Amino acid sequence: MTDAPAGGAETGDENDGGGGTIRVWLVERTYSDDEQNVVILVYATPDGERYLRKERALTSFDDARDTTAAVDADPGNLGRVEDAETREAYAAAAERTRAKRDPNDVL
Repeated sequence: MTDAPAGGAETGDENDGGGGTIRVWLVERTYSDDEQNVVILVYATPDGERYLRKERALTSFDDARDTTAAVDADPGNLGRVEDAETREAYAAAAERTRAKRDPNDVL
């Protein structure tokens, strides 16, 4: 998996979240090994080809940012998943999330 951004919008695609964005689904939530109180969220396209990584500090109890089942991301902010095993795992996890949740469901 790399952090290199991918280019070009995928309009008209099932992954299109509208407005030139791509809908990505939550596939992984882990805690950082390097820093305390940081959660790492990974969202991926349904085919597992592209991903968005977000880091959130958990230092405040009044932080009102919800973690939703899906987000609509700018295509320029998505990386490409190079590893076939990771791509398959992300695709399977994205499909499970899509099947069980609406995009705005808070997890």
